[in-house]
Amino acid sequence: MATIFCFGELLLRLSPEGNGAWIRQNCMPVFVGGAELNVASALACWGAPVRYGTALPDNYLSKELCTVLEEKGIDTSTVVFTGNRIGTYYLPQGTDLKGAGVIYDRAHSSFSNLHTGQIDWQQVLQGVDWFHFSAISPALNENVAEVCKEALEAAAAMGIHISVDLNYRAKLWQWGKQPHDVMPELVQHCDMVMGNIWAAETMLGIGLPADMKHEKELLLQQAQRTSEAILKRFPKCRQVANTFRFDEGAGVRYYAMLYSNNQMVVSPEHVTETIVDKAGSGDAFMAGLIYGVLKKWSPQDTVNFAAAAGFHKFFIKGDATTATVEMIQKTVRNNG
Repeated sequence: MATIFCFGELLLRLSPEGNGAWIRQNCMPVFVGGAELNVASALACWGAPVRYGTALPDNYLSKELCTVLEEKGIDTSTVVFTGNRIGTYYLPQGTDLKGAGVIYDRAHSSFSNLHTGQIDWQQVLQGVDWFHFSAISPALNENVAEVCKEALEAAAAMGIHISVDLNYRAKLWQWGKQPHDVMPELVQHCDMVMGNIWAAETMLGIGLPADMKHEKELLLQQAQRTSEAILKRFPKCRQVANTFRFDEGAGVRYYAMLYSNNQMVVSPEHVTETIVDKAGSGDAFMAGLIYGVLKKWSPQDTVNFAAAAGFHKFFIKGDATTATVEMIQKTVRNNG
């Protein structure tokens, strides 16, 4: 199977229990994650060859993290050891990364201090077939955005397949430029774009109707229009995926579409009344897309698997999925 390279910041998620319980208990769970690492973890769990690129300080915490990642089957040989900090963020248990409760503590981390010329991309990307990153990295600061551009130009020149997740984190885009001023220059190198219609509007300037209603048929029609606009604007892109997740009480309603070969395919709809952890669902979906494409599955089978992987993550505590291929395929069959 092809080798996938995932590039982004490793993060420690501190997850306090609400109402001050963590203070009284002197206890706060810590989870290892980061969007691109979550994708790498899922792919490694499914037996795909994965290499992870990030920057960490040269200390025992970083060494312990790399040891655990290696045990999962993730190649950490391209990790850059520099700087003094591991990025962190605080997310109260049961809340959403896009909500007001998230607190980022990523300034001056080893990854956020990366600069162009620091990584030898020709060497790092040797033997790589697929390069994956997300819009979270260029959201950090201008230097990291330039590093992403440098990496993508090198990957494209080497003929490597490139994918991007248009994650939008409003609290991170604070360095002077708006996403739509930065992301198009990066997306032009991508073969696959994943996100949703709202992210495409914010990141790429692809507009939505002012009266956009949340009816499934209308949303899917708009997803097709958005996908076609992306393919027209970025000729290198061949596939666009959109996820739709709506909170319903303590549960969610979830489905996805994939636009490929000028056709839209839609996954079954997944519904649950309760969930365990919202973090990392989109990353599991992204990993499912990559896995299905590399397995040469049909677009329909690919989006079915990816959506089931994203849905399955709601029931797993932590940032990355631990569900096996067999468990996800069972979810597909049960909701077929």
